[in-house]
Amino acid sequence: MKKTCEVRIHPTAIVHPTAELDTGVEVGAYSIIGENVRIGKDTWVASHVVIHHNTTIGSQCRFYPFSSVGMDPQDISYRGEPTETIIGDRNIVREFVTIHKGTPKDRGRTVCGKDNLFMNYVHIAHDCVIGDHVIMANAATLAGHVIIEAHAIVGGLVAIHQYVRIGAYSFIGGASAVSKDIPPYVMAVGNRAHLHGLNSVGLRRQGFSRQDIAEIRRAYAILFKSSMPLKEATERLKEELPDSTHAKRFLAFIEGSTRGVAKERIHHHSTED
Repeated sequence: MKKTCEVRIHPTAIVHPTAELDTGVEVGAYSIIGENVRIGKDTWVASHVVIHHNTTIGSQCRFYPFSSVGMDPQDISYRGEPTETIIGDRNIVREFVTIHKGTPKDRGRTVCGKDNLFMNYVHIAHDCVIGDHVIMANAATLAGHVIIEAHAIVGGLVAIHQYVRIGAYSFIGGASAVSKDIPPYVMAVGNRAHLHGLNSVGLRRQGFSRQDIAEIRRAYAILFKSSMPLKEATERLKEELPDSTHAKRFLAFIEGSTRGVAKERIHHHSTED
């Protein structure tokens, strides 16, 4: 293991001369660090990892074998333009995860925040934006331009359509196909994914008070359990909970939606039921 200014690089690793590795960085056997890559303090890169050019990585991250970060997007219009990938601090990137750089037709970068866990075979496509404290379970897959807000959990084998937004503190059940925006605070599951009430367990674990959860539950009932069209429901929510931070978060999310917001599944019962 080669040591340079407290950086440890295995003799079989390839590190481009323009790459900047901060103190405490370790690069394992047969890994490749590309041109104009910057890696923050105490980040560990295992063996057989590829970090492609124009990638910025924060401190204390962990990259497991066969993960690939910053490779070209799977977009037929991409022609090698200088786009980038940005990974924040304390991210865990497990085996066979792929995170692709952005494209010039959108924001030009793919961004992952801090303290995220990406389990085996997760794919994050071009121009996605991931918030902080997000968990993506095994083989969860994002198409391009997806936004996932903070503290969301995406179950295993979930596929999310391009341009979809996943709200903060939401939970997407395993093997779901998500084609509409999923609001904050909720659970969603299915193909196509529908809402299934609040993520109550997750909210309690994140320290939401009983009053907070009661407000969120009331807002959810107005928006998604009433028979009103969503536009009318949002006006009613503004009247009934004008000072609620959580209601305002629902409203801002809905007003910012471009693909439409997922709804609760309607269950049709027979007369025998």
